[in-house]
Amino acid sequence: MRDGVNLIGDLYLPTGAGPFPVLLQRTPYGRQASTGFALMAAARGYAVVMQDTRGRWDSEGEFRPFVHEADDGYDTCAWICAQSWANGRIGMFGGSYVGLTQWQAALAQAPGLQAISPAITAADYHAGWTYQGGAYQLGFNLCWATGLMQDTAARLDKQAGGAHWLNAAMDRNDTLPIAFDRLPLMGDELMATIAPYYDQDWLAHPDDDLFWQSIRVEGRNHELDLACFHSGGWHDIFLGGTLRSYIGMRNHAKTATARENQWLFINPRDHYTFSSHLPMGNYDPGTRSQHGTIDFDGLQLRFFNRILRDSDDALSRVKIFIMGEDAWRDETEWPLARAIPTDLFLQSRGNANTRNGDGRLTWDAPAGDEPPDVFTYDPHNPVQTFGGPLCGHPFALNWGRRDQRELELRPDILCYSSTPLAAPIEITGPISVHLFATSSATDTDFTAKLVDVAPDGTANNVIDGIIRARYRTGPQQQVLITPGEVNEYTIDLTATSFVFATGHQIRLEISSSNFPRFDRNPNHGGVIATATERDFMPADQTILHDAAHPSRLSVCIVPAAGTG
Repeated sequence: MRDGVNLIGDLYLPTGAGPFPVLLQRTPYGRQASTGFALMAAARGYAVVMQDTRGRWDSEGEFRPFVHEADDGYDTCAWICAQSWANGRIGMFGGSYVGLTQWQAALAQAPGLQAISPAITAADYHAGWTYQGGAYQLGFNLCWATGLMQDTAARLDKQAGGAHWLNAAMDRNDTLPIAFDRLPLMGDELMATIAPYYDQDWLAHPDDDLFWQSIRVEGRNHELDLACFHSGGWHDIFLGGTLRSYIGMRNHAKTATARENQWLFINPRDHYTFSSHLPMGNYDPGTRSQHGTIDFDGLQLRFFNRILRDSDDALSRVKIFIMGEDAWRDETEWPLARAIPTDLFLQSRGNANTRNGDGRLTWDAPAGDEPPDVFTYDPHNPVQTFGGPLCGHPFALNWGRRDQRELELRPDILCYSSTPLAAPIEITGPISVHLFATSSATDTDFTAKLVDVAPDGTANNVIDGIIRARYRTGPQQQVLITPGEVNEYTIDLTATSFVFATGHQIRLEISSSNFPRFDRNPNHGGVIATATERDFMPADQTILHDAAHPSRLSVCIVPAAGTG
C-alpha cells in the first residue's frame, strides 16, 4: 500500500495463456473462508485475487472499519493492473463488509475497476449501518465488533506470548446477552483495547457528521462510472442500502452506459441466511429461494461476462421474490411504477384507549375528533427484540419472522389492525409510518412494526423501524422536543414485497423500544452513550390520530392482474 503496509492475498489463475480479466475480493473475514466462487470463476477464465484487508488475518497494519478501504482498494487495483496476468479489467464481489470494500474502491476511482457485485451491504455507514433513525443499532454493532475482535485479540496474544485477550474475546462472545445490558455504552475496557473504534468512531459520532459523510456512497453516485449487480434480502439489515444504491446508480451514475448497466436482485432472506437454505424463525421461503436453485453464482458470472468480456449474457433488470406467494418475479424497474401509494389510518375502537390489538387500521382518513391512545415507555423494562432484520449471534438475537402475540400483550405496545381482507393485497415498495405524538420527555423513541395476522391469530412480523425524537428533523442535528408538544415523526420501515392473503389482517404495532436491536433511550435528553441506569426515566407517550393529526401507515399496493 502507499504507506508501506503489505496486504496478503491468494491468486487463482485459469489454465491457458493470459492476460485475463480479474475478479477481486477484499475481506476482513479471512481470504480462505469462502473460496467456492473464486474456484468457479477461475475455471471460467478469470484471474481471482482473494485478499485480507488491512489489519486482518495475515495482512499487516491496524484494522479500523471503513477508514482505509478506499485507499487500499485503489492501491490493490493499481497493483493488479501492473501484473502480467491481468488485462486491466477488474470486477469485485462479495457481501456485507466485503460489499463496502467494493463501494469504497469505486469512490476512490480505482484503476481498472469496471464492475462490482455488492451483496447485502449499505450505502450509508451512519444511517443504515451503525445507526437507524438516529438510534444506535446495538444488537448488530456489538455482535459484529465482538466477532471482529477475536482475530485482533489473537494478534495481541501472539505479540505478548499468551492467550489472555483471545480468551476474553471468546468469553464476551458467549455472554452477549449480558453485554447488551451493560451501561454506559461507552467505556468498556475490552472494547477499548481490542476494538477502540467502537467508542472512538461509532459511539462518539451519533450525528451524521463529517466522519460519516467522508465515507458515504449515497449521494455520490454521480461520481461513479461502473456497472453494478446489486443484491440483498427483504429481511436483511442492509436492505435500504441495497435499494438506494440501485436507485442512485440507475438515476444518477456518471454516464448513460453506467446508468444502463445496473441490475437488482432481492431474495426473501436475512443477513445470515442470504446464501443458505435455513429458515428464518418460523418462515421458510422454500427451495425456490435458495441460491443453488436460482444459480446466484451463475447470475454474478453472467454479469461479469457482460461487463468484463463484452458478452450478451442475459440478465433480468430487477428480480424480486414475492413473499406470501413465495415466487420470483422479473420487473423492469424499482420502485414499481404500477404500485399505488396508499395510506392506512390509525383509529381507536370506540372510546377506549387502544390496547392489545383493539385499534383499527382503516382505509379512510379520520373526519373529526377522536380520543388519542396513550402508553408509558420505561427504559428499565424495554420491549424485547423478537424477530426482524437482524445480524448477530444466533443465540443472542432472534432474527427473522416470529409470532408477536405474546409480545403484544404488553401495555406499552399499541396495535392497529385492518379488518380481515376480502381478497389478497400485495404490498411491494417503500413503507413508512407518519406518526403524530407527544411525550412527557425531552427525548424519546418511537418504533413501528408491520405485522401479518393470520385467521388463527398468528401475528408474524414483516418489517420494522425506529425514529429517535431528537433526530426527527434529520440525522445531522439534534433537536430536543418540548414535553407535551405535538410533533410529526416519520418512521422509515424501508420496503418489502409481501402478499397479505385473503382473511388475513394488516397490523401496525407502535411502541418506543426494540431492545437490543436498538439501544434504549433514557428519555433524559442527555448524551446517550454515557448514560447509566440512574439516568433512566419513564415517558408518557400519546399517539394522536384525529382529523388534524392523521397518523398513518404508507405503503405501495400492486394492483392484481387484470385490475386498474
